[in-house]
Amino acid sequence: MSIPERPAAVVDLSDAEFQELDELLAQTPEPLEPLDAVRLDGFLCGVLVQPVILRPEAFLPHVFDIEATPLPDSADAAWQARTTALILRRHAVLARSMAEDGWFDPLILEFTDEDAAELSEYDPAAKLPRISQALLPWVEGFHHALQTFPDLLELPDEAIDLALARLYRHLPALAEEERELVAVMEREHPLATLDDAIDDLIVTVADLSDLTSEHRYRVEQIKRDAPKPGRNDPCPCGSGKKFKHCHGAS
Repeated sequence: MSIPERPAAVVDLSDAEFQELDELLAQTPEPLEPLDAVRLDGFLCGVLVQPVILRPEAFLPHVFDIEATPLPDSADAAWQARTTALILRRHAVLARSMAEDGWFDPLILEFTDEDAAELSEYDPAAKLPRISQALLPWVEGFHHALQTFPDLLELPDEAIDLALARLYRHLPALAEEERELVAVMEREHPLATLDDAIDDLIVTVADLSDLTSEHRYRVEQIKRDAPKPGRNDPCPCGSGKKFKHCHGAS
């Protein structure tokens, strides 16, 4: 994949460009499964709070397909260039906002009654509070980044664990331990409105960025011969297994 150079100064995407990006991502050739614009926004923040610097060539494949399957040679070059340019602009704006302001403006869409009506009763998201239903796609994208690049999860830091719990309260709780944690968060740190929840999300991600900044700056000058494999990438040992089922499982 050819990665264009970032501009020296970047301007955030307009509403029309966010819509364009969402439509462009939806045009990713099948059977690849791309992120949508909202999940992409969470994913990029998950990339930026890692304790290592992740270059575009490492994270872009996971945007166009959740398993990082390469784009086919037949993919339209103009479509790929425009989509990549918009993604990198948003990535650069988020990086600058976190570094300079300790703040950023996440792409969160309000969850409507029509959206709720489309959920199946068997969908775990149907049981979430309306506020969490609105934040769910963004947090899913953030979670995708942390599962793909587990460096952050491997840091033994209780402050990081607490911050992640504040985000993951918006994901469906699948185990009893998770349900108990959500109950504690609702009791000790209630969120009355969607605006409150968005503010809490921003503060939490900014806290994670601060908690990992020392690690990031320390390794910024270290160059890898190749990008660290994601959990769903083929293991570089040549076993034919996914990295998470091979050397990444250790």
